Amino acid sequence: MKTLLILRHAKSSWKDDETQDHDRPLNKRGKRDAPRMGQLLQAQRLSPDLIISSTAKRARKTAAKAARHCAYQGIIELDGSLYLAAPDAYIAALRKVDDQLQCVMVVGHNPGLEQWLALLTGHAVHLPTATLAHVELDLSAWQELNSQTHARLVALWNPGELPETS
Repeated sequence: MKTLLILRHAKSSWKDDETQDHDRPLNKRGKRDAPRMGQLLQAQRLSPDLIISSTAKRARKTAAKAARHCAYQGIIELDGSLYLAAPDAYIAALRKVDDQLQCVMVVGHNPGLEQWLALLTGHAVHLPTATLAHVELDLSAWQELNSQTHARLVALWNPGELPETS
């Protein structure tokens, strides 16, 4: 059994029209929500063994803030193929993961993450910014993951539905 955590990047800023999409930073809400999702991971005892993130600034910053608040000790792997990616790119990235790692978190973008979650679970799931999905995969090796893999959605957390923290 493998555990997959799917985190959509936190809310990004649209303030500067000159900023390229790939370089958009987190806005105030995004800077608040990303650490909250990390705190949730720690409270749920779901600190990942590995975090893989899109190279987009908003995804990298979300991954870093969540990692810091869930006591993640590893390096965040950046994967350029996950920027605005389709489900196949996420599958390809995970198929390279060492099988000794049991829990992996990917940080990326819609619509690819929603499409991939629907493929995995058979259910359409809405992933607003900074929403986290906890998925169980009945796999013994990450290399077994493919577009036909079915998974169980264990939990879905939206930061807007979490209690406020001080």
